Amino acid sequence: MLFSFAFFILVAMFLAKVFEKLRLPSLLGMLLTGILLGGYSKNYFVNTLGYSYLNSFFISDKILSISSDLRLCALIIILIRAGLGIDKKVLNRIGKVAIRMASIPCLLEGFTITIITHILLGYNYFICGCLGFIIAAVSPAVVVPEMLDLKEKGYGKEKDIPTIILAGASIDDVFAITLFSSFLAMAMGQGVNIYLEIIKIPLSIVIGIVLGLLTGEVLVRMFKKYHTRDTRKAIIFMMLAAVFHELENIKLFPIASLLGIMAMGFMILERDSELAKRLSLKFSKIWVFAEILLFVLIGAAVNVGVIFNSGVVGVIIIIIGLLGRMLGVGLSLVGSNLNKKERIFCGLAYTPKATVQAAIAGIPLMLGVPHGETLLAIGVLSIIITVPIGVLGIRIGRKKLL
Repeated sequence: MLFSFAFFILVAMFLAKVFEKLRLPSLLGMLLTGILLGGYSKNYFVNTLGYSYLNSFFISDKILSISSDLRLCALIIILIRAGLGIDKKVLNRIGKVAIRMASIPCLLEGFTITIITHILLGYNYFICGCLGFIIAAVSPAVVVPEMLDLKEKGYGKEKDIPTIILAGASIDDVFAITLFSSFLAMAMGQGVNIYLEIIKIPLSIVIGIVLGLLTGEVLVRMFKKYHTRDTRKAIIFMMLAAVFHELENIKLFPIASLLGIMAMGFMILERDSELAKRLSLKFSKIWVFAEILLFVLIGAAVNVGVIFNSGVVGVIIIIIGLLGRMLGVGLSLVGSNLNKKERIFCGLAYTPKATVQAAIAGIPLMLGVPHGETLLAIGVLSIIITVPIGVLGIRIGRKKLL
């Protein structure tokens, strides 16, 4: 396992550098590493073709078995960094726009895909709704680090564009996952109280923010009372964030844990800006390694073999869905002070799919939902199409549009 771990990290760093030399985003090299060395490629070359001597060069099964947990750790790190960089004054300025960005694009894309899938494939609306909200979730894992990079380089700072997208992306997934769960239950013939599901969305957001702020307050007081190295503080912060996320998994009450983790960082910045700056520096160093781990393991979760099952129809569904999302972004920014170019940039920045799709696209198939293999194929295809579009759109658009 140790050799496997070392090998894919080195390959990822090499391919990231190659993509940088080609003036392409380095994370595409990391994603490619995961696709080439992941379990699906390993199964083909080792088990199907019998090249057993290559086994050690693929990502170890032991690593893949905890892939979702490792991806979560990396995601927590980037959300903490985001929270530590959101200023209260900025949030007050962009609050209404951020809330609209968190909901309207996701809902419009999800329901657009639901309808177009019903028209093109003829599936019932419950199954189509599952697909709609598998794809509708934007990826914080891709969007957040790109927006932090924009903030560091000063792009869009005057109108707080990176913060608008940061705040929206962390809530967007709450809508997508809640509605996916509801449509999945209906597709399996389970009774779902749709009004209760709708109430869960704002409730989970409020609970996540409140608990995150309270936890952040506790951390500030604890760090002031018990002096320790900043490295230890960063570890404590990260471990508490992981525990915080577990509250969502045990489902005692609805909670938007990703938003809550950002709220923890926000509270630390509000109460002790000097501590927040030092912690942010620590997490930015940790992110250098966590980024490689995150995007390689996202790539490893992509089953290239199933993409061909979706065909041209899958591409059409994804593109029409993205048009729905772009329209949603445009509606969200009505009344804001952003000009036409800046609104186009926000639409491009809001397209990448990765983390959520890798996590939930296979659930309908696993649970025996009709056409589950097609939902998985289109979900995987959405990652392959939207990550390059989104990341290149951000990298090129920040110079041309901001």
